[in-house]
Amino acid sequence: MITGALWIVGCQLVGEVLARSLGLPVPGPVVGMVLLFGVLGLRRPGEGSGTLRVADGLLRHLQLLFVPAAVGVMAHIASLRSDWLPATGGLALSWAAGLVTVAALATWLARRRSGEEAPA
Repeated sequence: MITGALWIVGCQLVGEVLARSLGLPVPGPVVGMVLLFGVLGLRRPGEGSGTLRVADGLLRHLQLLFVPAAVGVMAHIASLRSDWLPATGGLALSWAAGLVTVAALATWLARRRSGEEAPA
């Protein structure tokens, strides 16, 4: 399990170093997540691997990871109160963009899957 945690944190560290050293406009943890996805795709860990057990543990307690974001919102509540319209508009637009993206991807995958399952 320690090995799995080290893989996750190590990929995040490498992603942070790459993002900062190359001046990427993407946050380091996102680069690290892409690296971890690549590593997991190459290694194909088994069901009981440490990386998957650590990931399951993190997902089980995912709600705790939202606490820092909530504290940040409370710390900046005064500026949010004065700029509520742009903040609400941004939230609504980003929600709609995410919804449209997921719907388009789900539709594309469903069409692709139904095409593969048809007998030749």
